Amino acid sequence: MVERAPAILIRSEAPSDIVAINALNRLAFGGPGEWQIVARLRQAKLIALSLVAEEQDRIVGHILFSWLPTRIDSRDVAAVALAPMAVHPDRQRRGIGSLMVREGLKLLPTLGASAVIVLGHPDFYPRFGFSPERARNLAGPFSGEAFMALELEPGALRGENGKVTYPAAFGLGS
Repeated sequence: MVERAPAILIRSEAPSDIVAINALNRLAFGGPGEWQIVARLRQAKLIALSLVAEEQDRIVGHILFSWLPTRIDSRDVAAVALAPMAVHPDRQRRGIGSLMVREGLKLLPTLGASAVIVLGHPDFYPRFGFSPERARNLAGPFSGEAFMALELEPGALRGENGKVTYPAAFGLGS
């Protein structure tokens, strides 16, 4: 007999999920930092999309996309930050994070987003099309291989002088 893994459901967060999302972020990141960022982004009404991964009525993953003020040359870009993304430690490396990223990238254009910015693992995010090259012309608090971008709309990040301004909710200082 072949045992099958329980199905993972990716869905939008519900208000009743917030306590579980906070606990998951605390557990996955080992402290209060990320769940507090999520709470501040929620309070500032900057959340574009918040998805959970549910397995047997248990939240095992969470991904957040929030509006990220971005300008390139003299135009505004409808960009979102992908942060944070958490998977329960006992469910990591099983494709749950990938499922959440794919679902988010599929839904974001319907919400008006044209680009996604992430500070993340350079071996993980490029499989979805993220590239440090796309973020190269974006000034902000981050740079290097882990600072990546993805265009949801072709040409959205085209230009010479770009700037991303992380909202105060991220706690990066000015």
